[in-house]
Amino acid sequence: MTVQNGDGSILLYSSSVNEMRVHAVKKAYNPERLAQIAIDVSATPGSVTITTKFPPKPKWGLGDRSGTVDYTIVVPASASVSQLELNAGEILLDGMRGSVTRAKLDMGRMFARNCFSNKLDLTIRRGNLMLSYDWWQAEQLSTHVNISQGNAWAYFPIDAAFHMLIEADHGEIVNDFNNAAAGPVTKNRMKIDRVVNGGDHAVIEIRVGKGNINIAKANL
Repeated sequence: MTVQNGDGSILLYSSSVNEMRVHAVKKAYNPERLAQIAIDVSATPGSVTITTKFPPKPKWGLGDRSGTVDYTIVVPASASVSQLELNAGEILLDGMRGSVTRAKLDMGRMFARNCFSNKLDLTIRRGNLMLSYDWWQAEQLSTHVNISQGNAWAYFPIDAAFHMLIEADHGEIVNDFNNAAAGPVTKNRMKIDRVVNGGDHAVIEIRVGKGNINIAKANL
């Protein structure tokens, strides 16, 4: 599955039902602009592509008046997301367990909750991320986060077991797991490369270019 949106939001929820549901809300400042926003859905066996087309942004006025689209999408938990892309706004990923889940946000906020995908790949150019797990499962897990400018918060249960690879090029790292203490590599750079609770099957990699990282225990 691939989803492309300009401004607005993409909320992706997992389900135990083997079906996909899409709800989209278009908003604009006038009826003409609203009519120019197009949503194209292409479905083939085993693949769905959702593309959002916006009218050209005006070169005059106080700001962009081309409108927004808010998606709420429900898919089977095992579905793979080859690319979910948003220019500006908010992305939510909830309970995804597919082989691949990729999300890219140019500017805004991203939330990933209880995602146990084999490969979770999250990219933010400018914005904040909250990665959270309410429970932990001993299975293969690979999470990669790359934020050019912004902050990251990651919450894990006390018994979570994983290999922590955390790096802030220009910022600070706050870490609640005492057995994986962070230390400065250079004057402005901090890095963690530690194994938490003996975990070697799960890898959590978070890199922030300019900003801070907070690694916290969810059940203090």
